Amino acid sequence: MRSWSSGRGHGRWRRAASAWGGLLVFLTYLAQLFRPVRDLSHLATTVYSASAGAERIIEFLDAEPPVRDRAGALELDRVRGEVEFEGVTFRYPGTASPSLRDASITLQPGETVALVGAGGAGKSTLAKLLLRLLDPDAGTVRLDGHDLRAVTLASLREQVGILLQEPAVLDASVRDSIAYGRPDATEEEVVAAARAADAHEFVCALPDGYDTRVGQRGRLLSGGQRQRLAIARAHLRDTPVLVLDEPSTALDADAVERILRPLGRLMQGRTTLVISHDLLLAGRADRIVVLEDGVIVEQGSHAALLAAGGRYARRYARHVEAPPEAVA
Repeated sequence: MRSWSSGRGHGRWRRAASAWGGLLVFLTYLAQLFRPVRDLSHLATTVYSASAGAERIIEFLDAEPPVRDRAGALELDRVRGEVEFEGVTFRYPGTASPSLRDASITLQPGETVALVGAGGAGKSTLAKLLLRLLDPDAGTVRLDGHDLRAVTLASLREQVGILLQEPAVLDASVRDSIAYGRPDATEEEVVAAARAADAHEFVCALPDGYDTRVGQRGRLLSGGQRQRLAIARAHLRDTPVLVLDEPSTALDADAVERILRPLGRLMQGRTTLVISHDLLLAGRADRIVVLEDGVIVEQGSHAALLAAGGRYARRYARHVEAPPEAVA
């Protein structure tokens, strides 16, 4: 009887041990399965994001450009830099009113003209027309007397440099980011451009100097450093016409002070169109053009416009009491 009971107890223990062992094995396999399942769910999210991005890329590649070269378009050699907007009117598709109405401005070679006005006044539209990203509905834009519609896009854009509010910085080395506009530039030319932009000193302090990679969109650099690299790139391209589109908006006061001197060097001797809500920067221009709802309402020097006591003077008075974005 004792032997039978002992055998039965031993059997129960073996079955219990076996059950516990099976449970442990199951839990071990379950733990090993968790990470692949989790990674698979992340992969699905990545695939969905990639497919959405691929759709946007395909849409971009399939899009028809709004402007094209005309048959027999002229190839421009280096121009002097006279820019003329004559009676220009433009309305964006789907909008009720034009962004520009009968706008006429002439920039002499080497002159700096600042465009001032509230958002939507037509400042950036003028810059897009100069780069021929758009064609006017009426009127003419000329460069050294040539109607922009009669010249090739490539040769036109070789004449115009642009400095944006958020500079385009490659996920590449500092050297490659500066030389992007002129990939055949020599090492000496790259360094000279960096010196002109007051960038050489901070570049040399980076871990690998000019070979340092700056990360996606230049995230390893400060805003002021990215802007100085963009200024160096513009120096290297050496275009006779320059567009500055809100170059100081994304920077703090100290960074703005640090880029003003290299910006002045860049603008020297070039026809420059400045778009800025910062009236302290605009006030350095040879002439200021004030736009309101697509119409030029005032133009003249900073001193003349202040003396006139009109829109610019009132805007400037508000500006010196508040940050630029509050006045915009």
